[in-house]
Amino acid sequence: MPNTNSTSQNTTTNQRCLNFVAASMMSGSGKFIAVISAYVLSRVAHHLLKPLSQPYITSDLLIGVFLASLPPVRDSFVNQLTLTLDNVVDFGMICYTFVLGLEMDPYVILKSPTRPAMMAYVGMLSTFIITCAVTPWLHYSKNTNMVTFTISLSFTLSGNGSHILTRLITNLKIGKSDIGKFGTVAGVHSDMITMFLLSIGFIFYPVENTARAQEGIKDVIKMVSALVIQTIVAAKISPIFMNWVNNENPEGKPLKGSHLVLSMAFMAVICTCAPWFGYNSFLSAFMAGLFLPSEGRISKWTISKINYLLSILFYPLLFFWVGLKVDLSSFQAGNIETWGRFFSLLLITTVGKVAGTVICGLLLGYHLPELIALGLLLTAKGHFHVYLAIHALRNGRIDMTTCISMVIVIFLTIVHTPFVVQYIIERARKRVPIHRMALQCLDPSSELRILLCVHGPHNLPSTINLTEISRGTPDPRLLVYVTDMIELTEQIAATLVQGEGVDNMTITDKSVTEMRNQISHAFQAYIDENGDGIALSRMLTLSTFSGMAQDLSVLADNLMVSLILLPFHKRPNADGTLDEGHPGFRYVNRKLLRNAPCSIGILVDRGFGITEKISRSSLANVAIIFIGGKDDREALAYAGRVAWHPGVKLTAIRFLVDKNSENAPRRENHRVSKAEQEEEMRLDDECFAEFYERYVAGGKVAYMEKHLANSSETYTNLRSLEGQYSLIIVGRGARANTMLTLGLNDWQQCPELGPVGDVLSGSGFACDTSILIIQQHSIKGKLDGLSDEFSIM
Repeated sequence: MPNTNSTSQNTTTNQRCLNFVAASMMSGSGKFIAVISAYVLSRVAHHLLKPLSQPYITSDLLIGVFLASLPPVRDSFVNQLTLTLDNVVDFGMICYTFVLGLEMDPYVILKSPTRPAMMAYVGMLSTFIITCAVTPWLHYSKNTNMVTFTISLSFTLSGNGSHILTRLITNLKIGKSDIGKFGTVAGVHSDMITMFLLSIGFIFYPVENTARAQEGIKDVIKMVSALVIQTIVAAKISPIFMNWVNNENPEGKPLKGSHLVLSMAFMAVICTCAPWFGYNSFLSAFMAGLFLPSEGRISKWTISKINYLLSILFYPLLFFWVGLKVDLSSFQAGNIETWGRFFSLLLITTVGKVAGTVICGLLLGYHLPELIALGLLLTAKGHFHVYLAIHALRNGRIDMTTCISMVIVIFLTIVHTPFVVQYIIERARKRVPIHRMALQCLDPSSELRILLCVHGPHNLPSTINLTEISRGTPDPRLLVYVTDMIELTEQIAATLVQGEGVDNMTITDKSVTEMRNQISHAFQAYIDENGDGIALSRMLTLSTFSGMAQDLSVLADNLMVSLILLPFHKRPNADGTLDEGHPGFRYVNRKLLRNAPCSIGILVDRGFGITEKISRSSLANVAIIFIGGKDDREALAYAGRVAWHPGVKLTAIRFLVDKNSENAPRRENHRVSKAEQEEEMRLDDECFAEFYERYVAGGKVAYMEKHLANSSETYTNLRSLEGQYSLIIVGRGARANTMLTLGLNDWQQCPELGPVGDVLSGSGFACDTSILIIQQHSIKGKLDGLSDEFSIM
């Protein structure tokens, strides 16, 4: 029979050894490791939670509470060390409230309230009323004045964490939308008003010790006097000092160390005025920051540096401290009253904000679903609310179970916000029309709008030919906006004459006017002769090269064009080669390729229109090379219009991968997943099958297949096309993962043309073949096709 006493004794001894080892590890450097682990693990947890778009406060709170709740960690932080940590956290919260106030403008209260402000005020009022009506019956407080506690709790629940809400709305890319702006402004108003009321209320119902408020008017008068003096100094005297420092340290020059020290000392003195007379230190810091000037270099520097230190150092430490203060083992989960108080607190916080927002919003004429979503966003609390819950526990106003319930409720008000934002985006995507300005997405029954750009008269033959082959079917028509790209120089600026209207200017420079007249006459002569189904409009882009791309994008957006056709920055020489080109126009082209609101085409002109003028009675050989990818599909969509022209003999050349070839490369490009590759191949096959059925099977387009093994064979076949065609149409990007173009871009001279376009436009290619490179409209930077400035309210 086994000796149970011996086994039990061994188990006890092993447990003691483990406890001793754990305690030894946690002594000295072990405590440092525990704190560092909180920093490291919170960042790891944030990375893991990124697919859920959770803010940093979520991972900081989870990791901090979890680590500090481990028995070896908790036992190692004795009273003296905990007291030091208390002081560090209190100082950090003073910095937090100071910069919170510094980022706000208290004078907006004196202005007529905006609609977001109205929603914030009504949401606060409804939450305040519900809290005051319900909480006294639930006995959240312990050994404290019921009125004081209820009012303090009502103010706290009425507010929100504007820092958290603003950052979340910005990171999830709805900050420019109407509901994003509403949420940001309403959150700041709500946070500012509740903090201000808490600061004023502390004078009459002190947060530190409610019993002292009963001792007499003397303490109240002292705190009122100190707070008034502090506010006057911050609002009236500090701007004089701050303006002097800002004037001595202009933008672009390093801040002087002495001025920086003086400014920090000045701010610190203002923050400590009221606490000398018994006022709360972190509320004093908020009031000081609120009335200090928020504009100017020193204030902006202070905000950026303190926010950086808070996010990097303070927030993980704050929640580690929270984990030390709360004892999860003391949570009375088996008590039904605990859950009643918990869910009541959650419902008060949620229903109060949502009800107020919905009532006010409906009266202002907004939609109910968006109002509910906005109300849910405004429930989000922040770091200060967690600190207040622990502060109440430290001062014996609430018990451990109530404190833990409050922390969990605050966590739940934050964790749901990314899902609310996702709901908003999905609703906006259904309600807001999405216009993807690409040829492939163009309705065949609607007219094609092209912004045709020219540098000067030398572009006339090629652009007229390009207009001719782009006409497509007679119905619907082709609408062409011929736009002169003119650099705004000092000489031209001196000739500008103010016309009628604010933005209407007339160019009187003789060379510019003559050039524009020559272009207008040439296009008008073409329209008069072959203009059936084509409508022509003249435009002008007069700008510096740095701003020309933006002006063209705005023009294209306003005209709702589907394609911008640009001349290449290099011009053909007399022998057919290309010159060195104009760096300014190259910069414009490259910037437009990144930011244009529609598809882009760049024409490398090698005499397209000079050697032969395309008309309905002529016969021009044009080819479209299709390898794969969205740009090639866009080029194929453009080629479909070219195929309708009776004077064009179009040949579709498809490059296919020959995987069975001995020359096939063994390495593949793994920049995209296999699933994405298969999806791209499916789209390519569908697109080309439709093109084949419509044009090749009907005899309008000749077809040729090339089975190639690698990019070397691609290069050889491209070179074999020399002299066969007057124009070759290609997509800019092709497919990033295809082995047929892999390596072609290693020696690119002009990356803006793509790998195939760069080969065809290189100096080694035929001198009489022009190249049209097309890039499909990219929705990169948008919310999956939804503009980040969407309106849904």
